[in-house]
Amino acid sequence: MTERKPLGVSFETWIDRQIREATERGEFDNLPGAGKPIPGGGKQDDEMWWIKRKMQEENLSFPLPGTLALRKDAEDSRATAVDARTEAEARKIIDELNARIRVAHGKPLSGPPVFQPTLDVEEVLAEWRERHPVEDLPASSEPPTRRRRSFFRRGKG
Repeated sequence: MTERKPLGVSFETWIDRQIREATERGEFDNLPGAGKPIPGGGKQDDEMWWIKRKMQEENLSFPLPGTLALRKDAEDSRATAVDARTEAEARKIIDELNARIRVAHGKPLSGPPVFQPTLDVEEVLAEWRERHPVEDLPASSEPPTRRRRSFFRRGKG
């Protein structure tokens, strides 16, 4: 049990003295996590942080309800399509996703009522094109260059 703060002593001085004395007695030696970074790396936790941490520690997972799984699949597929190697591959990913969404619209799914619209293929491909600019055109696709006349022939029309 700690003693009460004496009158006339500031809190900071009193606390600093208690910490110093505890350190001298070795009460802070061999604490769990000593020398390791603070968990979370200084990021603010959300309100469900303790559930997420417990599930991670216990290596637990749970399946998402159908409507939420479809929404997560749409987000993941869009990100995958934008990072695809070719435009054709990106188009294929979005077309497959849209087919799954259309099938899901025809049957009831578990979970909260969430309507997942199909993704606009051209919008995703425009984003893909922004991330993958055409850097080198093959020689056959370069625009024809105009031959320059030599310096000596310029004035002779």
